[in-house]
Amino acid sequence: MSTQDAKSSVTRQKSGIRAALEYTGIPPSWLDKRPRLPSRNWLIFLSVTSSITGLYIYDRRQCKRIKQEYIEKVKYLSEQTADHLSWPRKVTVYGAKWPGDEDYDQAIKYFRKYVKPVLVAGAVDYEMIVGKRSGDLTRRVADEVKTRRRVDVGLDPAPSQELLPPGYPFRPLSEVRQKELEGGIVIVGRPTWKEFMAGLKRGWTESIEKFDEDERLAQELEMDGRFDEPEEPLEVGESFAETNKDSSSPLTSSPVLSHLQYRLPPPSPQSKPPAPSSIPESLNTPPAAVPVLPPILFVTFTNYIGFKQIPLMIWDFFNQRHKVLSGAEAGYRLVMSCLRPFNGPPEAAAQPLFADITSTSASSPSGPKNDLDFDKETESYYRSSLFSIPKDIEKARKKYYEELPAKLAVARELARGTREPTKQEIENPPSTEVELRADRMKKEKRWRADLEGWNIVRPDKEVEWDERFRDALRVFDDPPDTDLPTVSAT
Repeated sequence: MSTQDAKSSVTRQKSGIRAALEYTGIPPSWLDKRPRLPSRNWLIFLSVTSSITGLYIYDRRQCKRIKQEYIEKVKYLSEQTADHLSWPRKVTVYGAKWPGDEDYDQAIKYFRKYVKPVLVAGAVDYEMIVGKRSGDLTRRVADEVKTRRRVDVGLDPAPSQELLPPGYPFRPLSEVRQKELEGGIVIVGRPTWKEFMAGLKRGWTESIEKFDEDERLAQELEMDGRFDEPEEPLEVGESFAETNKDSSSPLTSSPVLSHLQYRLPPPSPQSKPPAPSSIPESLNTPPAAVPVLPPILFVTFTNYIGFKQIPLMIWDFFNQRHKVLSGAEAGYRLVMSCLRPFNGPPEAAAQPLFADITSTSASSPSGPKNDLDFDKETESYYRSSLFSIPKDIEKARKKYYEELPAKLAVARELARGTREPTKQEIENPPSTEVELRADRMKKEKRWRADLEGWNIVRPDKEVEWDERFRDALRVFDDPPDTDLPTVSAT
């Protein structure tokens, strides 16, 4: 056998695995290939995708670990047996609309995702109140406080057992108030805090007289003369003296001015005096002291919106564990119910000489933090376009009232039959006078509510404060270090 035949016989020898794979139908060319490193572009692609996938998986695993650890810490409370007539702890969750975001329930979504699991594990019930527009929470809180004041002074009846179905467990008002104090108030984000405090101050400061806001606004709009009938012009032959024959001025008899058309301007509408209050002054006066209110839980919340905040959105997507830890800690503080006094602003007192120099020690980092400044740094993330809201509202109002006379004239001409409608008006009937009045009412309510809401949450406006709140407010605080779980977001 020659040397060449020996080499060919060696190359023809195949392993058992290769022969078996060839019999399965795999092309031999596939089996002859040798593994090699990917190309440069493939290495870049694989490294980037594997890094991003690894960051995402690591973050989500840490989220599950943190959430489960806090749930395990508090779930023993839900396993305790209780009387079937007993009430669970119940808290009220307030979530205001983030300025500039059309999705008004972002704050409530944050609560559901990060705080709610710990509360459910700790057998704490909750009621969520959402503000669809800025200022809604302020009006709701103020109305609730006024309703409570009316019940306290005896203007409105307290809950009665006769109003409940037969066999329903009745609880007196004192017991209901005590259960509220055992619950709490959850504030999600800086805008919610500003609206809540503004409503709280209004409720404990303003009159408790009931009135219809729509009726009051309708009366105000009716007196501005926008829908008044235009006065007919005087005829050419009518003289100034005939129009003002009752006037004692010597100009009325002057023939020089007889060719001029003149009509006295209509009297300016005078606002009606406010109706006398039906509530005695002693009952309508704000109380000198505010009763103790349910404790407050602060939940930090930041909503990134806008093109410039896309990098923050990306970073936030891969660091959800920090949100989970913050929300779990907030829920844990509420479940464990460890309270501390509210740290309000410094009390106004007589300042000694050189107080502006020595007062720096009171604002030092070692001193207690003012709770009114909760989440104040998040206001820097507001969109800059929000600061033009007052100008935008004024511009929209001016444009609307410039177009209103023409629309009103068309509506009255068609209603009185002074002219026939055009083909376009037949296809698209214009608004009637009643519809124009309703549309104006709707627009004015929206403009005023938006302006009022922005004036409450704008960054340069401080949180409303009343000295009567100093002893009435309390805050949920971190439990002792011995009870804290050993959890980190790293």
